[in-house]
Amino acid sequence: MAKRLSKEQLETDPLLTSYYLFTSFLKRNMAAVIGITLAVVLLIGGGVLYYLYSERQEHEAQELLVRAEQAFQQGEYEIALEGDADMLTVGLVDIINDYGRTNAGNLARYYAAVAESELGNYEQALQYIRDFDPPSGILGVGPIAFQAVIHANLNNYEEAARFFVKAAEWDENESTTPQNLLQAAQAYMEAGDNSQAIRLVERIVNEYEDSRSAEQAQRLEGMLIADGAGS
Repeated sequence: MAKRLSKEQLETDPLLTSYYLFTSFLKRNMAAVIGITLAVVLLIGGGVLYYLYSERQEHEAQELLVRAEQAFQQGEYEIALEGDADMLTVGLVDIINDYGRTNAGNLARYYAAVAESELGNYEQALQYIRDFDPPSGILGVGPIAFQAVIHANLNNYEEAARFFVKAAEWDENESTTPQNLLQAAQAYMEAGDNSQAIRLVERIVNEYEDSRSAEQAQRLEGMLIADGAGS
């Protein structure tokens, strides 16, 4: 015959004590427990739904971007930007507006900036490139340098120089870094800031002496010193 636990044993058993404490807690706080559980379920469910929605948005944006890219690569910049109603294609502008948070939407901003620049619309190009999120590493250098070029086309030479320096330092290497530093020095010259220009050409000569830009930097350095920038 099974033995029953005494009252003293029931009161001192740690497992039973924990069980009774837990059940007592549940009875007193049932509404709060249910509320927290529902909140966790909704949070997880909402995260899953957002992920699925984001994936669908990305897929749709990529499909639309393919056709806009075709027009862009053919030099049909207005069609690339606005789409073609006859061909039922969506342009870069609509992709940016409707799918701006996707990777494809971000890339559409860069295409739109280049397209507007090719059309001579530098202010609009600048707006798009400002909103573009450049990738890390060497792939981000070109878009940042392109933003510098747009500033130069708008005669904003100090801003152009600043972005050329940013491009130079985005992914430091023996090729694009001295090239963009040289562009920055030339932009500072256009802005009338020869002291900043000579600082950059000296950096090229000292740190990238074997680069293709070093010889040009030396010539530019000589011109600047002759003009008194180094004094």
